[in-house]
Amino acid sequence: MITVDFKRLDVRPGFRILDIGCGSGRHTGAAARIRDVRVVGTDICFDDLNEARGRLNLLESWGEIRGRWNLAATDITTLPFGESAFDLVICSEVLEHIPDQHRAISEIIRVLKPGCNLVVSVPRYLPERICWALSESYRNTPGGHIRIYRKKALTRLLESRGVKKWGFHWAHSLHTPYWWLKCLVGPDRKDSLPVNLYHRLLVWDMMARPRLTRLAEKLLNPFMGKSIVLYLKKESA
Repeated sequence: MITVDFKRLDVRPGFRILDIGCGSGRHTGAAARIRDVRVVGTDICFDDLNEARGRLNLLESWGEIRGRWNLAATDITTLPFGESAFDLVICSEVLEHIPDQHRAISEIIRVLKPGCNLVVSVPRYLPERICWALSESYRNTPGGHIRIYRKKALTRLLESRGVKKWGFHWAHSLHTPYWWLKCLVGPDRKDSLPVNLYHRLLVWDMMARPRLTRLAEKLLNPFMGKSIVLYLKKESA
């Protein structure tokens, strides 16, 4: 499930790309498909990094990797990279988990070169608020979401640290009812037939990408997109 629209970004050969909180490597893998780039995926969870390595090795065996990639275990609040080290920084579905969001934001902007792009995505306010209302266990999961962002507030927070928003979009509207349903029956339940059937539908959609569901998601995203994706540029020194 790719949240970032790479077509909006002017990614060139030689770019260094940082995917912070890479999880299973979905955006690291997508970026590594671009010719002659170097991608670094970082996460604090070793299990996620192992899954990301497996994904990237598989893509490489299929001949789909055209750049270079590395993985590293790091804390977003103390990134082990120099200032202005990267030409593009991606931080997708991460900030809602971080207690010290201000330090995390300062770090992701510090390692970005002036004049280059930052992409940040977080869960959208209303769909996430409904999830919190439906399930106490969802909002109290250890390591889970500890805050809900509004678009304007998140934009102001990021722009106060030296970046300027130039674009945004909503994403993954078809996933929103799935999470509502999952919260309604219990996030940890594995035996719910409606949830399992919906999950199979989402997996099929991601693999087959049929025109009908792609069109439906595009039309529904402005109304019930699960995530908001912000595109920002770091101000020149």
